[in-house]
Amino acid sequence: MNLRLIKNLIVVGWFGLMCTQSFVAHAAIDTRILKPLTGDDSDARIEAIGKIAALANDDAAKVLRAIKDDTLFALSDGTLLIVEDDKAFDLATGKTGAVPDGADGIMVNNRLRGAVNAALSGFKLFSPDRNLRLAAALDLQKSIDPAQVPLIKKAFEKETDTEVKAVLQLLISTDNLQSPDAVVRKAAVLDLAGSTNANLKPLLQKMLEKNPDGSNIEANPSVRIAVVGSLNEINNRLQRTEIIGNLFYGISMGSVLLLVSLGLAITFGLMGIINMAHGELLMIGAYTTYLCQIFFSTYFPSAVDAYLIAALPAAFIVAAAVGVILERTVIRWLYGRPLETLLATWGISLMLMQSVRTIFGAQNVEVANPSWMSGGITVLGSLVLSYNRIAIIFFAFFVVVALWLILNKTRLGLFVRAVMQNRRMADCVGVSTGKIDMLTFGLGSGIAGLGGVALSQLGNVGPSLGQSYIVDAFMVVVLGGVGQLAGTVIAAIGLGEVNKFLEPVAGAVLAKIFILIFIIIFIQRRPQGLFAMKGRSVE
Repeated sequence: MNLRLIKNLIVVGWFGLMCTQSFVAHAAIDTRILKPLTGDDSDARIEAIGKIAALANDDAAKVLRAIKDDTLFALSDGTLLIVEDDKAFDLATGKTGAVPDGADGIMVNNRLRGAVNAALSGFKLFSPDRNLRLAAALDLQKSIDPAQVPLIKKAFEKETDTEVKAVLQLLISTDNLQSPDAVVRKAAVLDLAGSTNANLKPLLQKMLEKNPDGSNIEANPSVRIAVVGSLNEINNRLQRTEIIGNLFYGISMGSVLLLVSLGLAITFGLMGIINMAHGELLMIGAYTTYLCQIFFSTYFPSAVDAYLIAALPAAFIVAAAVGVILERTVIRWLYGRPLETLLATWGISLMLMQSVRTIFGAQNVEVANPSWMSGGITVLGSLVLSYNRIAIIFFAFFVVVALWLILNKTRLGLFVRAVMQNRRMADCVGVSTGKIDMLTFGLGSGIAGLGGVALSQLGNVGPSLGQSYIVDAFMVVVLGGVGQLAGTVIAAIGLGEVNKFLEPVAGAVLAKIFILIFIIIFIQRRPQGLFAMKGRSVE
């Protein structure tokens, strides 16, 4: 008898449990939370959005999306329905049926829609992808909506990653600045001292201001003292972050100048050719990259990210071929005549630009970064080091090493140095000086093509791309010492850093002017540049 009673109790308990689970599944959101949505009180509706978002479940997301998509309806008795495809889903019972008469759509104003969008964006905090959660938390730092606070607190409780949790802690502390409890406000101020978010400064500074009647907005003296200390720490940290950011972007800018200048260091530094068409060789390398992108996206769409790898040899070969043609047809007749060379190459640059305009049009074309070069690394809380600039820095120094090996460890490099130092003697011992001229100019042009590949990853490609860099390239070569590879590297990185630190103070135009004045004065004092110039005697 007792055994049968126990069995009956188990059956009844199981049945009750199933009914409870069924009820919970159908009514995961308490109707009391949903009820304010049918009213006219905007504050109550916003508060309801926050409570719904704080549930952080599928039902909550379904309701929020219904509000956003204008598919949330209400009956006169307050029953809420999600209406889709002439079917009505009752949020209270979980049943789906025909749309009843008298169902009216919930009015959604801009304020309510903004709160819903903010709440939906906060759902990313529960993504299984740690990087997506971190990105969502960092985005919330830019502007936090009150409707997101309950969701953030729930995400903080569930978060296991220390970095994401630290960002969420800052978000909660930001909200706690409005707490009526002075102890809570002071703790929030102290928590924010470790942030690198500049958007927090106005919030903290406002706490030190006064009301129209002369009283302090923040009445508690200890909280105001904590605010001053936190502001000092944030300012110091932001200054350090800015310096490190300028160092990185200065190296990045210097790497671009280095790639642009290396080819000119060969054609101008080693051969003595004032090649005003050097910028157009950069442009040719960039357009070759664009053609490689089109080719891969058309014939190999699944491997489109590999277009950049194919573009490197292609751009080198195309630019080198154009350089060889220029050397054999025009420049070979102008050695030792710098003025004629300058005018001839300037005319060639105009011809090349017009040819590109005729083929590709005058408008810029877009070269997209491969997926593995998109995005960046976030360091120091707010400083983003983009992958494309990091890749260009390493690529620039790879090209420098490769060029040094070519000039110092290969037969071609030996002949180039021989012709540069004593052309007549090299000719006497059997070196084909004309062929070396052609190959050297082709090498410099090919390196310019590689510079064009790098430039295509930083912005759009257009016919006048090279004109923006030709003057800077000549300044780098002259400052570093004509014909000196080490001087070119030091000058390019140095000018990139100086320009990056001057721009915030003097502006882009004045920074260029100051650099030009510095180079003029430097060359007056040291005409050979940073390193002694090694010229080439040209007959």
